[in-house]
Amino acid sequence: MSFQAYLDTIENKTGLTPRQILDLAHERGLDTPPVKAGPIIEWLKDEYGLGRGHAMALVHVVKNGTTISEKHVGTDGVHRDESTELWLDGQATRPA
Repeated sequence: MSFQAYLDTIENKTGLTPRQILDLAHERGLDTPPVKAGPIIEWLKDEYGLGRGHAMALVHVVKNGTTISEKHVGTDGVHRDESTELWLDGQATRPA
């Protein structure tokens, strides 16, 4: 599954865009350095029923922002992303 697909699935499961979830993480102080994966994973599991893989996609965004490695961009396969920039504002508003 691509990074963007993880974020889209999170939106489908929670009804919240990834940016809205990041705002909630900020309100809880979960984005304060040093960012720890454990508390974010636990919060997302307890609050939204998200599994570790989906939670780790959000941990990456909390820690590193919206840019991902070029490793899978332009490749074939299930882990392929279209861009190094992730879209956080919801599937309905993502540019084509």
